[in-house]
Amino acid sequence: MSDWPSEHPRRPASATFHTASYVTLAGADWLASADPCPESVHARWAACPDAPSTLPCGSVFDVINAPALFGRELVDRLWTAGPGSGPVATHRGRILLFAEPGTARRLPALLAWEEWSASVPPLLCHGTGDAVTVPPLFPHRPARPDPPYGTPTAPTGDAPTPEPDRPDATSRWLVAPDVRHPWLPGPGTLLWACIRAARRVHTGGAEPAADAPDSSAPAL
Repeated sequence: MSDWPSEHPRRPASATFHTASYVTLAGADWLASADPCPESVHARWAACPDAPSTLPCGSVFDVINAPALFGRELVDRLWTAGPGSGPVATHRGRILLFAEPGTARRLPALLAWEEWSASVPPLLCHGTGDAVTVPPLFPHRPARPDPPYGTPTAPTGDAPTPEPDRPDATSRWLVAPDVRHPWLPGPGTLLWACIRAARRVHTGGAEPAADAPDSSAPAL
């Protein structure tokens, strides 16, 4: 696989990987539009804004579900050497990349033609007929009760103690939806990123030399 072709469109130059961790109103409208009854989704969010939700795939977006370490490398390749990404979430130790509808069907077929596909860990591709759990719209920050009298408190500046019972402890946005029509990577973009990530992991983090694109893969 070659370096990302310059003729392919990129995300706006102002976009960075470290985006807001919460969903904007426009982003919530986009997420809700995946459900046949978006009003009911908004009603659930209004009642429990800090609870995860389940949304169907296939019409508004597909989701590529990757193991955490490979998924983070995949997102890093998209942002540092590629066109960026659409929304990205983490849920129960895995990375969820939101992609163009149809990607869940085409990506596995494209990967099957790549010589580096054996180095790509199993990916769960969620498309038509599937549903995924998405993180809460907002990070959950419960009020901390006053500690019992005599309990020592951490000095100012110390890192807070993790709270394993938080609803979003295993589900949060890395790149939260923030517009009504977000750009989503397609199967070709994610194929490129998967191969680059696999080669980078295989070489221990060294950037592999670019080579010519593989012309043997069929057009789907």
